[in-house]
Amino acid sequence: MRVNRAWLGLAVLTLPTLLVAMDMTALLLALPQLSADLGASSVQQLWITDGYGFTVAALVITMGTLGDRIGRRRLLMIGAAAFLVLSVVAAFSVSPLMLIVVRALLGVAGASLTPSTLALITDLFRDERRRGRAIAIWATCQFTGGALGPVLAGLLLQHFWWGSVFLVAVPAMAVLLLAGPFLLPERRSDQAGRLDPVSVGLSLVAVLAVIYGIKQLTVEGAQAGPAVALVAGAAVGAVFVRRQLRLEAPLLDLSLFRNRPFTAVLVALVLAGVSMAGTGLMVTQYLQGVLGHSPVAAAVLFAPMGLGTAAGTMFAPALARRMDRTTAIAAGLACSALGALLLAAVGGAGSLPLVMTGITVLALGTGPLFALGTGLVVGSVPPHRAGSAASMSETGNYLGGSLGLGLLGALGAVVYGSRMNGTSSSLTESLPGSLPGSTTSELPRPLADSVSDSLAGAIAAAGHLPAGQAAELLHAARAAFTTSLHVTGLVAAALFAGLALLVHLMRPAAPVRVPTSEPAATARR
Repeated sequence: MRVNRAWLGLAVLTLPTLLVAMDMTALLLALPQLSADLGASSVQQLWITDGYGFTVAALVITMGTLGDRIGRRRLLMIGAAAFLVLSVVAAFSVSPLMLIVVRALLGVAGASLTPSTLALITDLFRDERRRGRAIAIWATCQFTGGALGPVLAGLLLQHFWWGSVFLVAVPAMAVLLLAGPFLLPERRSDQAGRLDPVSVGLSLVAVLAVIYGIKQLTVEGAQAGPAVALVAGAAVGAVFVRRQLRLEAPLLDLSLFRNRPFTAVLVALVLAGVSMAGTGLMVTQYLQGVLGHSPVAAAVLFAPMGLGTAAGTMFAPALARRMDRTTAIAAGLACSALGALLLAAVGGAGSLPLVMTGITVLALGTGPLFALGTGLVVGSVPPHRAGSAASMSETGNYLGGSLGLGLLGALGAVVYGSRMNGTSSSLTESLPGSLPGSTTSELPRPLADSVSDSLAGAIAAAGHLPAGQAAELLHAARAAFTTSLHVTGLVAAALFAGLALLVHLMRPAAPVRVPTSEPAATARR
């Protein structure tokens, strides 16, 4: 295949990546408008936003392996066609239930896109250097789209209805469907074996239960239901692993983990996702609750995190030409640790510049991991297993994000609550009234209790207090939340530093031996 044709194929693959990422993050700003229009409850809003991510995370392993078996281009075309049609249906949904169902189906289609796209890049670019540049461009589009999504949503919602945010993906999918058959190669294994339905079911249940449990524990706190889901998901996951080790044609080839660099990079992808999601959650709340910016302004101010990651991925191939990949990734993660440390110094009049510098440096340092590390993962396996490797990479990203929101979000809440317990007790003891010595009207007990639960609860309680006491409460709450941001930054810095050491110590990827009993993959045009 000529190089020019390969780069045209890459353009076809990255355009949907860019616009779908924009479409997914744009929904966050459209949520209030669509909720008012459709009459969605708070629970329904949660499922509208999370339904897509849940389904993608649960099915990406299956879709990655399925693409290796039936053909990556074929699966990509099927997924793109379904995504186009479902995006139109979502834009014209007439009820919350309809939108929830369509979003889940969009997740099924979306699960086929990323692993197929990444695996096809390995088919287009056999040369390691050009493949590294191509994956860097692909990752840059993904993170740039995520950063620009809220900005695009703001522009669309000023002139159109909420459904317009779903229609953004339609032109990209149309281009993919029209140009894909001419520019993209087809690769599959002729005798790859049947897909094991039991393994599919086990992986679906395990991933769904684990991610649901983590997310709900973050939202609801220590509740029995999410905790049971988390334990059950882990148990089903153990059964899934045992089954894969016994099957001749497993859904997920766990022998790939014998490759130490492969395993080390996957661990780094998960824990980097934990750090980024956790710090991102705290920073967005800090911008709104402490610095007082509107949601739209906070989205714009937070954009350097996505743009920083995009810039880091774009610069990664040039960095790799001056040093080996593992050193480049380790250096980037050390840079991320410094950025996280800047968040631990936030406070006072210069908070905003320091926050924006911290998230930019943190994100910039992760670029080599997402570009070179992803390339190392898919390049460490034979070409006919690239879809399975890509699905592991994407599952690691989703799992890391969910764990970051759950674990670091919970850590931040604990730190905040420990600093605010005294204030909450004072408010409760002074009922009816507000703070000790107050002669004001009664402050509802639930509001007083919520002061130590979250910064949003403290802000709501302050609205029921006289100006002086409200200012005192807000000052205490904002100081407590700033402390929780400091602790989160320190933990993220420790994780990044540990990952830098791990990646630095790992050995270069060794060639993976293909068993003689496994049929060779065939490539078709």
